[in-house]
Amino acid sequence: MLARGLPYNVGFVATTLSSPMSANEKNTAATPYTWAGRFDEPMSELVKRYTASVDFDQRLWQQDIRGSLAHARMLAKQNIINAQDLADIERGMAQILSEIESGAFTWSLDLEDVHLNIEHRLTSLVGDAGKRLHTGRSRNDQVATDIRLWLRDAIDTLIALFKRLQLALVTLAEQHAATPMPGFTHLQVAQPVTFGHHLMAYVEMLARDAERLTDLRRRVNRLPLGSAALAGTTYPIDRHFVAEQLGFEAVCENSLDAVSDRDFAIEFCAAASLAMIHLSRFSEELVLWMTPRFGFVMLADRFCTGSSIMPQKKNPDVPELARGKTGRVIGDLNTLLVLMKGQPLAYNKDNQEDKEPLFDAADTLTDTLRIFVDLVPGITVRPEPMASALLQGFATATDLADYLVRKGLPFRAAHEAVGLAVKAAEQKGVDLADLTLTELQAFSPLIEADVVHALTIEGSLAARNHIGGTAPAQVKAAIERARKRLA
Repeated sequence: MLARGLPYNVGFVATTLSSPMSANEKNTAATPYTWAGRFDEPMSELVKRYTASVDFDQRLWQQDIRGSLAHARMLAKQNIINAQDLADIERGMAQILSEIESGAFTWSLDLEDVHLNIEHRLTSLVGDAGKRLHTGRSRNDQVATDIRLWLRDAIDTLIALFKRLQLALVTLAEQHAATPMPGFTHLQVAQPVTFGHHLMAYVEMLARDAERLTDLRRRVNRLPLGSAALAGTTYPIDRHFVAEQLGFEAVCENSLDAVSDRDFAIEFCAAASLAMIHLSRFSEELVLWMTPRFGFVMLADRFCTGSSIMPQKKNPDVPELARGKTGRVIGDLNTLLVLMKGQPLAYNKDNQEDKEPLFDAADTLTDTLRIFVDLVPGITVRPEPMASALLQGFATATDLADYLVRKGLPFRAAHEAVGLAVKAAEQKGVDLADLTLTELQAFSPLIEADVVHALTIEGSLAARNHIGGTAPAQVKAAIERARKRLA
């Protein structure tokens, strides 16, 4: 893998040798790799670039420092390192943190990954204390810990964003709890609903997305550190102390599993894919609703673009991109599934490929939620085209059938009678409500003057007055319940 614009440093001597060096020793001493003593020649430049991960895993630096400090405190508590070593490590890490935050830290491709970059700098700052930090751990359990810490932070951010987007939708739904619009099946006008009711459907979807992440967080929040490379360590470590320091709810109880599985990352990408699918469905509706054929809504100009050739265009680029990026997140899920499917226990280098799809899924979902939090309040609702559309698809036909059932007609017979009435209205080019009472009675003598109420949009909406129904009173009740949940 080629490094993307990273500083390139060489020449870190991993070991100090006092005796004359053989040719092999010269090779290993000139390399920064901690395992160089085993090899007779340095890594080729091509392999170095292909195997390095620092260009993408350096974003784990905060988690790596937090994990290392907790590990160091545990080592001191267990008398594996002394108090002075701990003080030196804490001092060095504080400086590294400051350097990274200020942009003064130099990331080196030669040092392969975020862990070795930080360890190398620590050793240059505090000497042998930095070399003692890695006692009782491996990069295998170190990276597994870093990823879990990072993902836990990402989940917390996402849960907060889901809440903000739900609140934005609830606020818009409240303004339009009684605004009639067509409900569709097969993209054909089906029955009247309200725009508020329609928006509340997405509030429910997003609530489940947040619930999935909340549930997943418990499985992410388990500490791998202490598993070392795959079999644990011979040092008298205290894993529960480290877990407490880092806010983990439990420790991973099998060292092989702890360092090698990435099911928590797969589960996150599955949850992220579902969330993006929900946002994609909403995006598709926004795109449709903005077209002149619907004209139900307009998006604020700041979320749209124009055309380079057609001056009249106002394109809903944000929803379209969200729709497209959904495929990207689904691809991230597939990448991780395929990555893990054939791996024997325990850790394999394949797992270096877990980070980019995980990061991409989290970044894409986070960015999409952030922009939709701003986009929803900028939606302008246009009730008139919605009301007009309701007159184009015989939206109250089911209400007429229900009316006949209440008069004593079996539902299948009522269904057939209303179908004939719809055909007659279609031939006349009018809505059912525009047929005269005499014309309607030709399809069933049970129809009386009170049918008028059943054929109105307002009557249709009001009749569905039960929890989950689209009666404006029920929509307002659903909004109130949602506000309580979100509070």
